[in-house]
Amino acid sequence: MGDRPIEFSVFTKPWKTMPLSELAAFVSRLGFDAIELPVRPGFQVEPQDVARGLPQAVRQFAEFGVKVASIAGPTDEAAIAACAAAGVPIIRVMVPIEPQGYWATEQRVHREYDALIPLLDRYGVKVGVQNHCDRFVCNAMGLHHLIGKYDPRHVAAVWDAAHNALQGEEPELALEIVWSHLCMVNLKNAFWRRTTRMRTSGPEAEDVQEILRFAQNDNRWRPYWTSGRQGLASWPRVAAELKRRHYTGVVCLTAEYSDEPAVNRLIAEDLAYAKALFA
Repeated sequence: MGDRPIEFSVFTKPWKTMPLSELAAFVSRLGFDAIELPVRPGFQVEPQDVARGLPQAVRQFAEFGVKVASIAGPTDEAAIAACAAAGVPIIRVMVPIEPQGYWATEQRVHREYDALIPLLDRYGVKVGVQNHCDRFVCNAMGLHHLIGKYDPRHVAAVWDAAHNALQGEEPELALEIVWSHLCMVNLKNAFWRRTTRMRTSGPEAEDVQEILRFAQNDNRWRPYWTSGRQGLASWPRVAAELKRRHYTGVVCLTAEYSDEPAVNRLIAEDLAYAKALFA
């Protein structure tokens, strides 16, 4: 994977209202080497301003010794060219499954990426496709089948440990599957939590009428985003496998927590935990 050490990055989505200069200082104090910057409506850099805003953001973070390792944003020529001008190597995306179905989605994405290859090659930027639970390309084999035909210089894999675990996939096997195209690893954690408004009876009760009356359409399971030490994803197993494979790229902590007011405390604790695991 190269000869660089691990670079710890953070997705700055939770701090969308913080001025970039303050955000750069904050991220530096936390101890991160890099960030992933959202290029989305309502954030510090918006898609229509990416040509000017992204290089400015990169310079502001560089003043505090922090790189912009990736953006989460569009894959049009304006964004690709801005990434090239600013020295940002990866545009991270996810692939939702459209109503026409899985194979129709894959065929559409292949047509889109086939058309993008000349631009990505010209500018030296890659699209990093992330697995995501629910109705997305959700697991390692899905990523491999979607992007395996492309040169990883152009289209690569961003493997997310939490979404992988929510889908019930073993991390060692998943990393083996995506290894040839792996460009970045996301670390967060979650577990499935039932959202139904049940009282004291469980789903195994003989009299389910009370349960059904309160559950109705809300009887669903949803991810609860928690700290790195909790949840279904084993960060120690992920770190051990990456070290066994001599991974030396970016590890991005995505700062996603259901307890949103605690994000500053939790991300600091999770960075310390991750650094200890990779030491």
